[in-house]
Amino acid sequence: MRNLIAKYEKRLVRDGLAEEGAILLGALDAEEEWNRDAPERALFSPLFQLLPINTLLAARPAEPYGSITACLAREALCSGEGIVRPQDCETRTFLHDLPVLKSRAPEEAADALKRRKGAITADGFVLTTGAVSPEQAYTTFSSICFALFVKFFSDFLQEVKCGGLRKDMLAVFERAAPLVFVPPAENPGPGLMEGPHTGHARAIAAMDQAGKATVGARLVDSCFGNISCRVKDTVLISQTGASLDELLGNVDAVPLDGSSCAGITASSELPAHREIYLCTENRTVLHGHPRFSVILSMDCATKNCPGRGLCHVECPEERFVCGAPVVSGEVGAGPSCLWRTVPRAVAEHGAAIVYGHGVFTVDPLDFRGAFQRLWEVETRCREEYQARVSGRTG
Repeated sequence: MRNLIAKYEKRLVRDGLAEEGAILLGALDAEEEWNRDAPERALFSPLFQLLPINTLLAARPAEPYGSITACLAREALCSGEGIVRPQDCETRTFLHDLPVLKSRAPEEAADALKRRKGAITADGFVLTTGAVSPEQAYTTFSSICFALFVKFFSDFLQEVKCGGLRKDMLAVFERAAPLVFVPPAENPGPGLMEGPHTGHARAIAAMDQAGKATVGARLVDSCFGNISCRVKDTVLISQTGASLDELLGNVDAVPLDGSSCAGITASSELPAHREIYLCTENRTVLHGHPRFSVILSMDCATKNCPGRGLCHVECPEERFVCGAPVVSGEVGAGPSCLWRTVPRAVAEHGAAIVYGHGVFTVDPLDFRGAFQRLWEVETRCREEYQARVSGRTG
């Protein structure tokens, strides 16, 4: 257990989610083990007795997440509701909403964490738990940071458009901007393995390389996002919950005709990947969750829309953001699912942004083209966001 604690403490720092020395990560094995001594241990240790958990993570997120978290927590408490309600797909599907604690009392924290996977303290700490391993606590922490980032920048854009920008929001934005709006690092896409990938071993190696590049470029959060490659009549696809930078041993081989149950542990978006391969000549699919693509997908100018609030299920408007079509679609295989909307869009444009969810890109040869499209869509969306708020934040 000590090794797992160390692994996910390092990942939090590596991913820019929390600073070294500001993380408190504990696990219950034969006895409680913690990554470090800290006064807060006395506050959080009782949660192991109050909840059916074996891992607890408590940390103030690193910037820009720290200021964003504190701002949204204050706003939620001032409203009297004490809940932050992000609208991105992952929050709707996995987190639902984020309770804000008025105090650090163990009983209050336990009550919130019985109902939700994570909670925020009034002073900007994020608490998450795991019932099986520290990975669950890390995944939820990462997802919360992503959700709060998307919510803050979405709310900020709406405030700018309405002309009612609050001073506290502007202060947080100005603190975050130098960390967020920086020139992107060198695009690693051209260095990815050249296709076609005709054998399973080579295809999996190419998937692993592309997955690591996607995580390294911050085009996906926590373990969300997925990747696949078609080899003859088989889809090689990342397993559900697999981190894209740890794909070796976490890839399923699924027959295109659905003739086996091999896909039972595959990504929940397997139906969308399969349909793309069945209706196009593409050989690779890459799905990431780049932040500003998600943010701009939710920025709709249509006024008095009768479908407002259900945009992720069905939208009658044809919309494009930075040249990429925006489509609705839910995770899974229901009547409003991704496999009904994404394949047609990527067949025509090579990329599609799913409302509040992320970006799908494809290529008929290898991951170089798919990664390049994902990179370009997010770069353009980040630049477009800057343009929409530029000159109106002073």
